[in-house]
Amino acid sequence: MEISRRALMGGATALAAAWSGGVRAQGSRPQTGGAPGQRIKIGVLSDFSGIYTDLLGPGGVACVQQAVADFGPEQHGFSVEVVFADHQNKPDVGSAIARRWYDAEGVDMVIGLPNSSVALALAFVTAERNKACIGTAVTSMDFTGAQCTPNTINWTYDAYMLAKALGTETVKAGGRKWYFITTDNAFGNAIQGETAGFVQQAGGTVVGNSRYPIGATDYSSFLIAAQGSGADVLGLALGGTDMVNCLKQASEFGLRDRMRVAAPVMFLNDINALGLPLTQGLLHTNSFYWDASDRTRAFTQRVLPRMQGAYPGMVHAGCYAGTLHYLKAVAALGVAAAKASGAAAVAKMKAMPADDDAFGRTVVRQDGRALVPAFLLQVKKPEESRARWDYCKVVTEISGPDAAKPLAQGGCPLVRT
Repeated sequence: MEISRRALMGGATALAAAWSGGVRAQGSRPQTGGAPGQRIKIGVLSDFSGIYTDLLGPGGVACVQQAVADFGPEQHGFSVEVVFADHQNKPDVGSAIARRWYDAEGVDMVIGLPNSSVALALAFVTAERNKACIGTAVTSMDFTGAQCTPNTINWTYDAYMLAKALGTETVKAGGRKWYFITTDNAFGNAIQGETAGFVQQAGGTVVGNSRYPIGATDYSSFLIAAQGSGADVLGLALGGTDMVNCLKQASEFGLRDRMRVAAPVMFLNDINALGLPLTQGLLHTNSFYWDASDRTRAFTQRVLPRMQGAYPGMVHAGCYAGTLHYLKAVAALGVAAAKASGAAAVAKMKAMPADDDAFGRTVVRQDGRALVPAFLLQVKKPEESRARWDYCKVVTEISGPDAAKPLAQGGCPLVRT
């Protein structure tokens, strides 16, 4: 049975409408008393009406706003305006919005970009217009690999990070034969390919794979194929409400009793939508968990009033950290120089170490990959949870350099050997 799309997205859609007014008001009434023209404009480009609404959407806007508030641009003599738009998970729509923002509306930096196909299209447009772009939900390795640009940064995760710990550790624990259900787009193919590679390196095998179009609601044929394949692990290379619906149907088919379910891409909002009885025991990799440390808890408490009842996941936290570091780079470089060249602003971000309550001390590599740590998380049993949103426990922490693909293997033309 499909979880109601309206039930899952209605709250987030309402929040998007409610927050739109707040963001537009901020734009017409800048936060600082900086001199005319000394204003940075940030655009949050995300899915506000589809399967990734809860993943980033309004929560991403809230975290960008929190970063602006924590930075305090008025102390640095400039103002910040935040706008947002819905890319509808379509690269042409996202590109058109970015061109309008860059050419006619004075946007200096775009952040967000759930959906790797949209992100790769935005990387091209951003480099063409010499602006800055920070991806916080980009799975494709090409974003910091073959299609890397001097204008782009990937902050939160990629396919390599998500796949490494999960694929290796599951095989070590006895899950040797894998069957994948994969979203047939850049996101799904990237995460499936990376996870399969780590499974095979650890001595496991991939016995089959079903690909499906994004937004599908009936997974029965794929689940039957997985069940008949002889696999002992079902790998789900998908996300958003696709993950929610597929996991629910897998449980109804009884696959949880016969196969391990491994979710390379699992987000806090997915666990909240599904509930602990359905997700308990699932291993997954995230680069941020709200209850991991005193600093992550402090950030969470500050942003909660803006989140309208939801807790921040790693993509939301990436919006916060990426925006905060960008504003620090603007202050160091100078507003005029940052507005004139997005590549110069990104270069300054690479030259300066980042430090924030969401991820701690971080550096950005030559290829644009932010070396944030990764946590192997396990979903708690219902009786282990103390309250709503207390969903996970940390199994292992992996350092940022160890969690990222080695620089020399990425294929980014910017890398100097």
